[in-house]
Amino acid sequence: MEQDLARAPRLTESAGAVFAVLAGAGRATRPQLASLAGLSKPTVSSAVAELESVGLAAHSGTASSGTGRNAAVYRLGPAAGAVLAVDLGPALTRVRGCALDGTLLAEATGSREGAADVVREALDALPADAPLRTIVVAVGDVTAPRKEGTGMRPATAKAGPVFDAVTVALPPGVPVHLENNVNCAALAELHEGAARGRNIFGYLRIGVGIGLGIVVGGRVLRGANGAAGELARIPYPWDDGREPRHEALEEYIGSRSLLRRAAEAWPDTDGPCPRTAEELFAFAGQGRAAARAVVDRHAVDVGRLAAAVTAVLDPGLVVLGGSTGAYPQLLHGVRAELARLSWPTEVVSSTVGDLGTVVGAARLAVSRGVQTVTEVAGAKD
Repeated sequence: MEQDLARAPRLTESAGAVFAVLAGAGRATRPQLASLAGLSKPTVSSAVAELESVGLAAHSGTASSGTGRNAAVYRLGPAAGAVLAVDLGPALTRVRGCALDGTLLAEATGSREGAADVVREALDALPADAPLRTIVVAVGDVTAPRKEGTGMRPATAKAGPVFDAVTVALPPGVPVHLENNVNCAALAELHEGAARGRNIFGYLRIGVGIGLGIVVGGRVLRGANGAAGELARIPYPWDDGREPRHEALEEYIGSRSLLRRAAEAWPDTDGPCPRTAEELFAFAGQGRAAARAVVDRHAVDVGRLAAAVTAVLDPGLVVLGGSTGAYPQLLHGVRAELARLSWPTEVVSSTVGDLGTVVGAARLAVSRGVQTVTEVAGAKD
């Protein structure tokens, strides 16, 4: 359905501030809103009345104030709208629709090839009367502005075709923001995962490809070209008589090469060779020597990559994620190799798992959706 963002009500500055605070809190009384927004109670009362009049806030019961009096509780109103987060993963497409307070409204999962249908399924599940404020699409690529300056798109052919295919399902008139999938997963770890409470850390994803989400001061570092953390571009191999190749490090550490090395080392006496990383790590957990040797060597390689990260960033914390990186079996080897090559750095496994990218994309979409509503604050005549 086509969205008319021009219909978004123009708010006073105080109403915009109260709306942003209410979105973050989910539910709050006027005294709580005054405290959180740093505004006087009369100003907040006026702002709440303004928000109620345009459907951006609604009454949601009462709460005891502790003095014997009940205070009205408010939540976001139906006109606040919703946002959409799309994770265009290497194998699966995951989509989440959320209210601007982060409440999950819809979700859908399907194949990468059927990404457009997955998006349509999630859109159809959203409340029909909720205006769609913004869409965040997470891609496994660097994102860059279009040449004509009308938006963003993947920087290379790696994610371009699937992004172009999914755009046919996106409603016209709604702002679309692209973000690197590893950056989105780093946001999920920051707010809901293994890095909660940490202002600086590195999220190291090891899977089909490799990548680094860099969080400094509680914010994702994207770099001048949006390419911060593109570890695949580290020159490799770097040795006498060996010429570095484009993205050769990613080719070496990625899961396809990991499984190829397992196949080369697999003895006939151990039965069928593992066909997936899940099978390889399961066999290692069962004590099969060939699988254990391959996994141990992979831990050393990841540890050396983590040492390169700490040499540049000194993040204090490295969170390991991705389809192979998140396996706890890697932790001991990664920690040991990192300790051998660099200074003390905490290494932990991801706790958000496969949903990390779409969870982080949804959080980013909520933030941008709130901004879409409040950016006209102060513009009211």
